[in-house]
Amino acid sequence: MEKTRMNLPKGPDTLCFDKDEFMKEDFDVDHFVSDCRRRVQLEELRDDLELYFKLLKTAMVELINKDYADFVNLSTNLVGMDKALNQLSVPLGQLREEVLSLRSSVSEGIRAVDERMSKQEDIREKKMCVLRLIQVIRSVEKIEKILNYQSSKETSMLEENSPLFTGKILERIATEFNQLQFHAVQSKGMPLLDKVRPRIAGITAMLQQSLEGLLLEGLQASNVDIIRHCLRTYATIDKTRDAEALVGQILVKPYIDEVIIEQFVQSHPDGLQIMYDKLLDFVPHHCRLLREVTGGVISSAKGNIVPGYDFLVNSVWPQIVQGLEEKLPSLFNPGNPDVFHEKYTISMAFVRRFEIQCGSQASVKRLRAHPAYHSFINKWNLPVYFQIRFREIAGSLEAALEDVLEDAPAGSSYCLLASHRTWNNLKMCWSDEMFLPLLVHRLWKLTLQILARYSVFVNELLLRPISNTSAKDIKKLLVTGNKDPSITQGSNEDQGNGSSETKPVAFISSTHFIYVVADLDKLQEQLPELLETIRPKLEMIGFKNFSCISAAFEDSQLSLSSCVPSLSNKIIQDLSDSCFSYLKSALEVPRLYRRTNKEVPTKPSPYVDSAVKPFFQLQSEHKDKLKQGMIQQWVEGALSESTHKYYETVSDVMNSVKKMEESLKRLKQARKTTPANPMGPGGMSDDDKIRLQLALDVEYLGVQIQKMGLQPSNIKSFPALLELVAAAKDQATTEQP
Repeated sequence: MEKTRMNLPKGPDTLCFDKDEFMKEDFDVDHFVSDCRRRVQLEELRDDLELYFKLLKTAMVELINKDYADFVNLSTNLVGMDKALNQLSVPLGQLREEVLSLRSSVSEGIRAVDERMSKQEDIREKKMCVLRLIQVIRSVEKIEKILNYQSSKETSMLEENSPLFTGKILERIATEFNQLQFHAVQSKGMPLLDKVRPRIAGITAMLQQSLEGLLLEGLQASNVDIIRHCLRTYATIDKTRDAEALVGQILVKPYIDEVIIEQFVQSHPDGLQIMYDKLLDFVPHHCRLLREVTGGVISSAKGNIVPGYDFLVNSVWPQIVQGLEEKLPSLFNPGNPDVFHEKYTISMAFVRRFEIQCGSQASVKRLRAHPAYHSFINKWNLPVYFQIRFREIAGSLEAALEDVLEDAPAGSSYCLLASHRTWNNLKMCWSDEMFLPLLVHRLWKLTLQILARYSVFVNELLLRPISNTSAKDIKKLLVTGNKDPSITQGSNEDQGNGSSETKPVAFISSTHFIYVVADLDKLQEQLPELLETIRPKLEMIGFKNFSCISAAFEDSQLSLSSCVPSLSNKIIQDLSDSCFSYLKSALEVPRLYRRTNKEVPTKPSPYVDSAVKPFFQLQSEHKDKLKQGMIQQWVEGALSESTHKYYETVSDVMNSVKKMEESLKRLKQARKTTPANPMGPGGMSDDDKIRLQLALDVEYLGVQIQKMGLQPSNIKSFPALLELVAAAKDQATTEQP
């Protein structure tokens, strides 16, 4: 510690180390050197250490010179110190012996005092025990004296005097009985108490019997004072629960037995609601006095309120639950989900109205913590109800998602039955006819499952091959295939050890793909509407984290929208194939004019109208189901793809015509005969007629594209195609004489 108090001389500011480092208790040379090496070289460190060492030597010499006299006298002042210490050792030893002797005497005195104190404490406890026993005997004798006086003298004062006077007497007895109980508990285990215990039991039975009779008399007479005295007496002897049980058994139970009748509930349309209304009427009509005395309602005489009672929670509610469970067991049967939902909704409304009658938050909390309340709530088998609903929804949805795609019923905003069922099931989950607050988490999960199942269904449709037959023909084919056992039998014979059942390949028409896209678009439009329906249901149970709900909906919408591009590609491909199946008829144009002497073509070929017919049908038949932009996108994509193939076809035909024409010219020159490609009517060669016909076809195709609301220049390869036939047309007209 002295090291830390020493002040080292201050060195120059150029030193590479801090002088206080030497005074630290954990100073380490190796650490000091390694730390300094990070800043300076070892030579500089050595020079700084030598410089500071010289400063320390100088400071030490100055310190010795300053206190030189003290250093010299240090040894002189210690001469004779050992003799002085030896002289002090003898009196210090004597003092030590005296202190030890005094300590022993004091310890013996303390021990004696403790023994006497413990004896006095024991005597005091025995005295208190005797006094308590005396008090027990006195209380027993006093109560017996009052009871005997009331029962034997003057022809029983309990009958002769007014009930109010009797209540006061019982309240006095209860006060004395309460003291008796206190002293009896304190004297537990004493032999004398065991002898008195039968007398105490007799007093208890007589007191309770008198209180029960008086309470019933007060309730029948609607006497507030008698009821108040009686309830105060019950509270004094700590028997409030007995009073509440008595009221429940004598006052509540007969009324419950009269109201809860299963035959009436089942036969009357509103039997359950009427029954609950009658049960709620019991509180204002039969419990008014009890609630007024115990503070359950607003009373002017607040000072006369008897606390500690809650008759609605401890008397009325248990009897109601017991009556419902015993006399109306069918109430909780979840077999019929619609009936169960109606009964549950009405019953929960009854519970809320009953809670309102409780009058205070504390009473409502006691009600919700009561075992009878939990028993009533647990009787409603909500998991079974949800399972039945789940099977209904899942069954109807899976039936609509089969291989045969049914059309939606008339009046539906959807095209396919599968989409119609999906939306209806989503709405059903949150409808008032199915929704229950305690099943929110299950219904939310079911909502996401329905959306996921529909998304999987759409993805499965993408795997089906497209058939050129109509939707009705496909449906008939699938139904026939499913019913015809010969198909399955023949397949099994061919497969040998293969599967025992073969499922026919499910085809799909392009119309169904269009319906799916339209339904997806409609479903995504209506999902926000569903979310707004769900929001108040969640607010009802106190849920506030709507961001996660919205995020889950967005994920489902994204899953559905991700199917649209693939569906569009399928539709575009089918339209393109259908269109080009007619456009490739351009290969037949040379055969129509080669060596046929046909007239010069003046109108387009019929195959062009056939090629563009699917596009006009798409625009006319589905304009109410699809957005115009989606239809135009499909038409433009299909035309671009089919026109590109058409360009290649026309180009091949032109090249073929040109080669044929050149070949004939070479043959003519070789033979020097008449032309092999004679002029037809009008003076135009067959090859020029072919060119002119193709030009007319392409120009007409451009006109039809404009009628579709598209610009021909936006169609892939069409400008090049138009340029190709324009050159051929110019050539044909130029060569014409």
